[in-house]
Parts: sequence; structure tokens; C-alpha cells
Amino acid sequence: MTENDTTRNDGTTTPHVLDRHGEALALFTDRVHAIRADQWDAPTPCTDWSVRDLVNHLTSEQLWVPPLLRDGATVADVGDGFDGDMLGPDPVASWDTAATASRAAFREPGALERSVHLSFGDTPAIFYCAQMTTDLVVHAWDLSRAIGAEETLPRGLVDFSVREISPYAAELEKSGLFDPPVEPPPGADAQTKLLCLVGRRV
Repeated sequence: MTENDTTRNDGTTTPHVLDRHGEALALFTDRVHAIRADQWDAPTPCTDWSVRDLVNHLTSEQLWVPPLLRDGATVADVGDGFDGDMLGPDPVASWDTAATASRAAFREPGALERSVHLSFGDTPAIFYCAQMTTDLVVHAWDLSRAIGAEETLPRGLVDFSVREISPYAAELEKSGLFDPPVEPPPGADAQTKLLCLVGRRV
């Protein structure tokens, strides 16, 4: 085990969650900066979501991080503060601001050793960070497809996301944000298997 490994509850190790989170955030940020002015209303692989809707969803998720992780707030404390349009007239700048704040909160000393109060109960912050990472990875593919950007995801992020999602993939559909898992085609590569886990039809 190296210093960049994290020991999981089952005794196995995985590349440090914080490293993968930074890579995933940078990937999604790159895609946001690639959106042309005429693409914000374009459809995405996410049912009923335009490009703007997708970026707004991820922006809202980043805005939740500081109060939950740094301030110890509950979902009830925050309420509907991050509902609705979080992008305003400059969606790229709004994303950048939210992403920077989220990253800073996760990088604070001891942050991943805390617990956060999520809708389904108190959760280790390291698990919260892993969830946020996999969400960024999957939605980076959604955004890439929507705007015609490179769809191939970094293999390290794909492998990380498959490991994280596999134990609870069947539960994702219940959140209302993911379609049911799809059976991957024979000989599917790791990225295709990941996307099928979250109901994407590649």
C-alpha cells in the first residue's frame, strides 16, 4: 500500500479518494468550459435535462459541500437554498465558483475523517467524496456526448467509479436520477460497463 491509498471498510485499498475527486472535478470543469453559447439548451443523455440543467445540477451539488462538510449542517438546515437556477447569467463562472469552494472544503485537513448529514443519514465524508467523484465522472460523459466533446473517460476514473458504484448500483434507480442498469454487450470495455451500471445506453 502506498501513501496515496485509502484503506476501505472491507480491508481493500483504493487510490486516494481526494486525488480522484480532483481529477473528476477537473474533467467536468474542462467540459463546462467547452460548451458553446448555442449548446446550453441542447439535450443530454439524462432524461428531460438540457446541458444547462445538467450543469446546474452539478453546480448545486458542489454548493452543498461546504455547509455539509465544513459547517456540519443538515439537509434540513440548508433547506431549498440551492434549489432552482444556480447558474445565473454567467453559468461557467458560477460553476467555477461552486467547484472551487467544493474542492477547498474537501481538501481541508481532516475533512475526510468527518461525517456529513445526508438525506439518508450520517455518512462518512470519505464516502460522500467518493459519491461526488463518481457523479462527476458519469455526468462528464453525459456532457461530453451532449456537446460533441471527447467521450473517452480517463481509465483511472472509470475503474474507481466502477468499484464505488457496483455495491449500490441497483439502488441508484430509486433516487430518480438514474435509469435502471443496462446489460453491457459481450466484451464491453470498462467504460461501457460503468455507463451501463448507471443506465446509460452507449
